[in-house]
Amino acid sequence: MGKRKSTWRIWAKALGAKEGKNDREADTVAIIRTVILVSYMVTNVAIVANAVRHWNANDTCVNSSSSLGHTTQLGSDVQGTSPHR
Repeated sequence: MGKRKSTWRIWAKALGAKEGKNDREADTVAIIRTVILVSYMVTNVAIVANAVRHWNANDTCVNSSSSLGHTTQLGSDVQGTSPHR
Protein backbone atom coordinates (compact mmCIF):
# COMPACT_ATOMS: atom_id res chain seq x y z
CA MET A 1 0.00 0.00 0.00
CA GLY A 2 2.91 2.34 0.69
CA LYS A 3 4.29 2.02 -2.86
CA ARG A 4 0.94 2.94 -4.43
CA LYS A 5 0.51 5.90 -2.09
CA SER A 6 4.02 7.10 -2.91
CA THR A 7 3.37 6.75 -6.65
CA TRP A 8 0.11 8.69 -6.34
CA ARG A 9 1.87 11.42 -4.36
CA ILE A 10 4.56 11.80 -7.05
CA TRP A 11 1.94 11.78 -9.83
CA ALA A 12 -0.15 14.43 -8.06
CA LYS A 13 2.91 16.62 -7.59
CA ALA A 14 3.85 16.18 -11.25
CA LEU A 15 0.43 17.54 -12.24
CA GLY A 16 1.08 20.78 -10.38
CA ALA A 17 1.12 22.42 -7.00
CA LYS A 18 -0.91 20.80 -4.27
CA GLU A 19 -4.26 22.54 -4.10
CA GLY A 20 -6.91 22.16 -1.44
CA LYS A 21 -7.57 22.65 2.24
CA ASN A 22 -6.85 19.02 3.13
CA ASP A 23 -5.51 15.83 1.54
CA ARG A 24 -8.94 14.68 0.32
CA GLU A 25 -9.54 17.92 -1.55
CA ALA A 26 -6.01 17.88 -2.96
CA ASP A 27 -6.60 14.33 -4.22
CA THR A 28 -9.84 15.44 -5.89
CA VAL A 29 -7.99 18.27 -7.66
CA ALA A 30 -5.31 15.80 -8.79
CA ILE A 31 -7.98 13.44 -10.16
CA ILE A 32 -9.61 16.27 -12.12
CA ARG A 33 -6.21 17.30 -13.51
CA THR A 34 -5.56 13.67 -14.50
CA VAL A 35 -8.89 13.48 -16.36
CA ILE A 36 -8.05 16.71 -18.21
CA LEU A 37 -4.59 15.38 -19.13
CA VAL A 38 -6.03 12.11 -20.41
CA SER A 39 -8.62 13.96 -22.52
CA TYR A 40 -5.83 16.11 -24.03
CA MET A 41 -3.83 13.00 -24.86
CA VAL A 42 -6.80 11.24 -26.48
CA THR A 43 -7.53 14.35 -28.56
CA ASN A 44 -3.90 14.62 -29.67
CA VAL A 45 -3.78 10.95 -30.66
CA ALA A 46 -6.97 11.41 -32.72
CA ILE A 47 -5.52 14.47 -34.49
CA VAL A 48 -2.25 12.72 -35.30
CA ALA A 49 -4.04 9.57 -36.46
CA ASN A 50 -6.21 11.66 -38.79
CA ALA A 51 -3.15 13.45 -40.19
CA VAL A 52 -1.34 10.17 -40.81
CA ARG A 53 -4.42 8.60 -42.37
CA HIS A 54 -4.80 11.46 -44.85
CA TRP A 55 -1.07 11.98 -45.43
CA ASN A 56 -1.16 11.06 -49.14
CA ALA A 57 -4.80 11.85 -49.83
CA ASN A 58 -3.93 14.09 -52.82
CA ASP A 59 -2.48 11.10 -54.69
CA THR A 60 -5.76 9.20 -54.68
CA CYS A 61 -8.39 11.95 -54.83
CA VAL A 62 -9.67 14.00 -57.72
CA ASN A 63 -8.49 17.62 -57.78
CA SER A 64 -10.40 19.21 -54.92
CA SER A 65 -10.84 22.56 -56.66
CA SER A 66 -12.74 20.94 -59.54
CA SER A 67 -15.01 19.11 -57.13
CA LEU A 68 -15.89 22.40 -55.45
CA GLY A 69 -17.20 23.87 -58.68
CA HIS A 70 -14.22 26.10 -59.39
CA THR A 71 -13.15 26.41 -62.97
CA THR A 72 -9.89 27.62 -64.38
CA GLN A 73 -9.84 29.32 -67.74
CA LEU A 74 -6.54 28.88 -69.53
CA GLY A 75 -5.34 31.06 -72.39
CA SER A 76 -7.23 34.25 -71.61
CA ASP A 77 -6.92 37.12 -69.19
CA VAL A 78 -9.56 38.70 -66.97
CA GLN A 79 -10.99 40.89 -69.76
CA GLY A 80 -11.54 37.94 -72.03
CA THR A 81 -8.85 38.72 -74.57
CA SER A 82 -6.19 36.33 -75.68
CA PRO A 83 -2.82 36.55 -73.92
CA HIS A 84 -1.13 36.49 -77.33
CA ARG A 85 -1.75 39.96 -78.76
